[in-house]
Amino acid sequence: MPLFCFNTATDYLAAAREMAASGRSALARLLAEEAADRTRDPEEAARILRDFPHSGPRQED
Repeated sequence: MPLFCFNTATDYLAAAREMAASGRSALARLLAEEAADRTRDPEEAARILRDFPHSGPRQED
């Protein structure tokens, strides 16, 4: 199993894609949300979230 180093939105997005490909859609969505949070462009952040649909409301801290 690869070891991930998450520093950028791109890192989180890559991990989200891998989780989605392996059938872990909930984890993929969480990683995509973090990628979107780290993205400065609001349109790009919205696109990221559209690519990873969620099944329920997002929980905030």
